[in-house]
Amino acid sequence: MTRFRDAHVLVTGAASGIGRLMALGATARGARLTLWDRDEAGLAAVAKEIEAAGGNVATAMVDLTDRPGIQAEARRTLDSRGRVDILINNAGIVSGKPLLECSDEAIERTFQVNALANFWTVRAFLPAMLEAGKGHIVTVASAAGLAGTSRLVDYSASKFAAVGFDESLRMELRRLGSPIQTTVVCPFFIDTGMFQGVKTRFPWLLPILKPAYVNRRILGAIEGNRRRLVMPRFVLTVPVVRILPPSLFDAVLGFFGVNRSMDEFVGRH
Repeated sequence: MTRFRDAHVLVTGAASGIGRLMALGATARGARLTLWDRDEAGLAAVAKEIEAAGGNVATAMVDLTDRPGIQAEARRTLDSRGRVDILINNAGIVSGKPLLECSDEAIERTFQVNALANFWTVRAFLPAMLEAGKGHIVTVASAAGLAGTSRLVDYSASKFAAVGFDESLRMELRRLGSPIQTTVVCPFFIDTGMFQGVKTRFPWLLPILKPAYVNRRILGAIEGNRRRLVMPRFVLTVPVVRILPPSLFDAVLGFFGVNRSMDEFVGRH
């Protein structure tokens, strides 16, 4: 098992949503936290909550579109806080627009935050994990990284990249004979505000997930060294449905309302 007690846990996108909940949950389990986000006020609020609970926390304003900035802050973290034991790449952004309405800059930003930042953080913190012979790398991807849909072309493509990143990294570590664990998380829409306005046709099969539930499942998956966590379980049928011809695959996703789920999306303001 991966134990949080006395572990150094770094969470990206920690100022709100699932990142904030994971930080608080890790604190309750005895971890010491390093939190990264662009939201200075949100970071300060989370740090205050952790300190009030008697936790050990440090924060840093980090723009995950800035590779040199990530690398510099990672060096500062290693120098001041020591090796990272559990790295949770949680930060994510979404535009929610049709492809032709997305700006070039927005598309690049989506890939920088949702996919490329995983490379820079893991390249920064993995060497110390390898030297210590232990560690856990968590990639918070999405069910949209398993099946694409309209108005999520850039987001879904970036999350497919995140899923592929985790899988290939896992295989690379396996070939090295490394005991370092990896976990990829692929949830359906979560009710954090990031996907405000999304709809689901069959909520009993594809519910909009509650943040507290998702947080509990992710922390449990980390502790149990689960390689993959998909929520809800119905999403696990996607690989099976993929054996169908594309026209039938598309029809199935259309029947379950997946391709219209973003029609009323407004997002977080």
